Amino acid sequence: MALSLTDKRLRAALLAAPLVIFVAVTFLAPLALMLVRSVYEPAVADSIPATLNALAEWDGRDLPGEEIYRIAGMEFVALNAERRLGSVATRVNRLQSGMRSTMLGTARALGNDPPAGSWRDAMIAVDEDWADVSTWLAISRAGERITPRHYLNALDLDRGAVGEIVAQPEDRRIYVSLLVRTFGISAAITLISLMLAYPVAWLLAHAPPSRAGVLLLLVLVPFWTSLLVRTTSWIVLLQNQGVINDLLVVIGILAEEQRLAMIYNMTGTIIAMVHVLLPFMILPLYSIMRTIPPRHMQAAASLGASFWQSFRRVYWPQSLPGVAAGSLLVFIMSIGFYITPALVGGRTGQLISSMIAYHMEQSLNWGLAAALGAILLLLVVLLYLIYNRLVGIDRMRLG
Repeated sequence: MALSLTDKRLRAALLAAPLVIFVAVTFLAPLALMLVRSVYEPAVADSIPATLNALAEWDGRDLPGEEIYRIAGMEFVALNAERRLGSVATRVNRLQSGMRSTMLGTARALGNDPPAGSWRDAMIAVDEDWADVSTWLAISRAGERITPRHYLNALDLDRGAVGEIVAQPEDRRIYVSLLVRTFGISAAITLISLMLAYPVAWLLAHAPPSRAGVLLLLVLVPFWTSLLVRTTSWIVLLQNQGVINDLLVVIGILAEEQRLAMIYNMTGTIIAMVHVLLPFMILPLYSIMRTIPPRHMQAAASLGASFWQSFRRVYWPQSLPGVAAGSLLVFIMSIGFYITPALVGGRTGQLISSMIAYHMEQSLNWGLAAALGAILLLLVVLLYLIYNRLVGIDRMRLG
């Protein structure tokens, strides 16, 4: 009995359901959580609601009144007794340095000796920061449930006393320069990979089948080796007392005291990343080049064109889809690389991914890490749209 169109669609949907669920759970849900985390931070608001409600009626110009000091002091003492003040103080400390010790020290002092008179005087006596308007502004801003501050911080911006957007102090402007460095290094890696991969792909496309199979096998071998192994191998090769420096000294190119610093810097990052990403450039190029008929170059030569004229006007334009696909793939992968820069980059060879990992694992500022990740995601989407507009995603071939 023939199946109806509805039954066919239902069967197709059921077959695709496991893949859809897998993508939703492992990709879409974490992505949505990251985007929410970048703007939603309820921890402070849920911990000191009375203080924030009182500060909502404060003008923000003069010091708060006695009642706000009393409410805040009582909430700090209660949270400290429950061992929950530390997480609140850490979040406030991100907006104003020193607030963690101020809040914890004040809570301990007030808990041991509750003031009989003025809470305001007692808190200022414990720490003079309570006499600073900026302290209360930091608490108020940290209590915002929906906030753009993580995105502002990711762009080295902040909000001034009256809410205007201002640049961060010069010594705290690190993320924009790191983003620029990441994109600059990714562009350099893409260009180097293209220069190395193009002749290799050409050889693969024009070699006899038996030789092409061996060459393709050599290109694919890195995929069968652990990324960690490949990266640590470069440490052995590039370090100051490594194989390459020893060889250069032995053959007399360098003196013993002139050994090159090729590791734990940007040089090591570029070399190791190019090695890892080179196959991702070769395969799209090879996929396109093997479809270009050899007679096109022969026809150009028969019309009197030199090899370089034929290449520039006939072969290169036909290989552009592979160039664009490989460049897009390598560039996007370079932006998000973490293990290789972390191992061989040192202080000057780190990319923005290292800072995202730092905020996720050490500072626990997940909101800022999510904002940095969201900015990277937006830039990758823009690259994809530009590629689709200029080349067309339907022309991408990866081998």
